[in-house]
Amino acid sequence: MDPSRPPVIVLGGDSNALSIARSLGRDGIEVHGLGVPRFVTRSRHFASHLPVPPGEPEKAWADVLLGPATEHLRGAVVLAASDVGLTVLLDHRDELQQHYVLDICDVAAQRALLDKLSTYELARKAGVPTPKFWRIDTAADLDEHLDEYVYPMIVKPLLSHLYQAMFPGLSKFRIVADEAELRRHHGELTERGLAVMLVEQIPGSDEQLCSYYTYLDESGTPCFDFTKRVIRRNPPGMGVGSHHATDWNPEVKDVSLRLFKHVGLRGLANAEFIRDTRDGTLKLIECNARFTAANPLVAAAGLDLARFVYRRLTGDPITLPGTYRRGLHLLYPSNDFRAYRALAARGELTFGGWLRSLVAPQTFAYFAATDPLPAVARAVHRSGVAVRRARQRLLSR
Repeated sequence: MDPSRPPVIVLGGDSNALSIARSLGRDGIEVHGLGVPRFVTRSRHFASHLPVPPGEPEKAWADVLLGPATEHLRGAVVLAASDVGLTVLLDHRDELQQHYVLDICDVAAQRALLDKLSTYELARKAGVPTPKFWRIDTAADLDEHLDEYVYPMIVKPLLSHLYQAMFPGLSKFRIVADEAELRRHHGELTERGLAVMLVEQIPGSDEQLCSYYTYLDESGTPCFDFTKRVIRRNPPGMGVGSHHATDWNPEVKDVSLRLFKHVGLRGLANAEFIRDTRDGTLKLIECNARFTAANPLVAAAGLDLARFVYRRLTGDPITLPGTYRRGLHLLYPSNDFRAYRALAARGELTFGGWLRSLVAPQTFAYFAATDPLPAVARAVHRSGVAVRRARQRLLSR
């Protein structure tokens, strides 16, 4: 480690936090994880796993950053790799800036894009297409729009990280097929205090999903352009991406920048869209103003965002290349195998078709020959979770 270079604290995340640590660790920068899974911080590039006291994550993480446990890390660069981490940086920005180095941001813009409803409302004002959506707070609101709903439909929490904390799993929302399911799922979420919206589910396969990434400097100028597409999700149609590929899609770039500029976003920026096969239009899914789960793919393609942001903040700026490797894939092997099995059960993918889709230059989110422990620790962790769930099912019977 280079003691002359400020350390880094990564707030939350998973494969993206690991990607950040590997990028910066290779440069001799000390990286610490706060709210990062234990198996991720098994990486030789993590200097420590900062303990988090019990309680609401946003408050607990802020208490750690502003308390004595991190006194030795004052002056560190703090990077958000999760919505909880971004919320902490927004809610405590003035106080944190007295002790740490934070990336540029427009607080109002980033806060607005954390909320799914305000994201869609801003997109509509910017002329960016979205699925049909409704803000539904009460059962009376639900009844008011009954004749407008189109099924299947998505019941989407406005703040994904709150939903995932209450309902851990691979999905960020619920899909309902009829009014009875809508009432049941809406009631379950709102009774837990979650604000939700209803969103039209755009028909089509997961291959219609595409994303744009950039970094907007102080003047709002994009510093690079990167696009990727999804090959599969687990579970199909509603889960997180299990297989991605880099490409070049100027259409998703243009529509994303239209939204970013309207909102006034600064710093890291990502937008995900789906192409509606009924009319060919790209429609917004969500935005992220932080490091995302696909960061290992972005870095492997030649755009090392962690090094770019770190050097920018520490006065040693670098320029990212104008091109990146296209046709490079990011694979989550076990998740993608589960996605294949689900698609095969529906008659939508053969085993041979799945194998052929894997014949491409691949990068992996967790495994690296020079840093194998995170992948091993993750496999052990997932096996333990599976055993506990199986035991619970047996006991319930």
